[in-house]
Amino acid sequence: MQDTESGVGAAGVAPEVGDAPVELPPPRPAVDPPFAHPSEAQFARLLDFYGVQWQYEPRSFPLRREGGRVVEAFTPDFYLPAFDLYVELTTLRQSLVTYKNRKLRLLREHFPEINIKLLYRRDYLRLLERFGIDPRHSTVLPPVARVLVSQAELQRRVAELGAAITRDFAGSRPVLVGVLRGVVCFMADLMRAIELPITVDFLAISSYDEHDEQHERLRFTKDLDEDIRGQRVIVVEDVVDTGISLHRLLQYLEARGPEDISVCALLDKRARRLANVALDYVGFEIADEFAVGYGLDYRQEFRNLPYIGVVRSEGMT
Repeated sequence: MQDTESGVGAAGVAPEVGDAPVELPPPRPAVDPPFAHPSEAQFARLLDFYGVQWQYEPRSFPLRREGGRVVEAFTPDFYLPAFDLYVELTTLRQSLVTYKNRKLRLLREHFPEINIKLLYRRDYLRLLERFGIDPRHSTVLPPVARVLVSQAELQRRVAELGAAITRDFAGSRPVLVGVLRGVVCFMADLMRAIELPITVDFLAISSYDEHDEQHERLRFTKDLDEDIRGQRVIVVEDVVDTGISLHRLLQYLEARGPEDISVCALLDKRARRLANVALDYVGFEIADEFAVGYGLDYRQEFRNLPYIGVVRSEGMT
């Protein structure tokens, strides 16, 4: 989160270098670096949990020079090598958000080949909520503000997805793999909409717990019961947002030697994407909102709603 103000030399940026980004000291030390903000440490722990390699402030990008001297630069918080992506967290006041947006605009003008994602305060809080963390320590259950996808729309779209899978996998017996528990409703309806012989299996993965020091990495708490070697696999997902957990899941399944793997997601929250994962079948693309119902929960509530709704509280807006 540390930026170089106008008129101040950027540490680690050589003034004589052109517009190329300059490498700073080493990626990912054995001991975690002193983070500038607690949100950075929390984000690093989430990445560690999913086995995502990260580097903290590894590069500074010169944005403006005066007399051959760098007077303004931008140093993104994180670099994720597996995704070739820089991530900048902004969880503070609006004036700083405006300031960072300006720097991002300059960076994209000077370095169009660089992939960078700015996570705003609302993005960060929703990300923590997605992983079961309550950053506001609130005991108030937010209401369902509105219906996002009706029961009729769900039935119609799931039938269409089932027909597409039936067509694309004709002559084979696909293995549907879901991750417990949010996918249960979608899986139950989707499998009945597929007019082919199928095999169904489930995985379960450990939840992130910021206070559990014994299990700091993602674990598969239920393995597959079926042997998928040489099989055609369809991963059935409820929501794909950052793509980080799906990326890890695909790595895990690919090591089992299937013939191929496709992904069918009920909801695609593309605005939140960090990992570039391919989705073969998508039910609905939705905005960056916290969806519940039809198996999706907020702290174990709302799973049994027959539709998909949006919850909203003061902290989420």
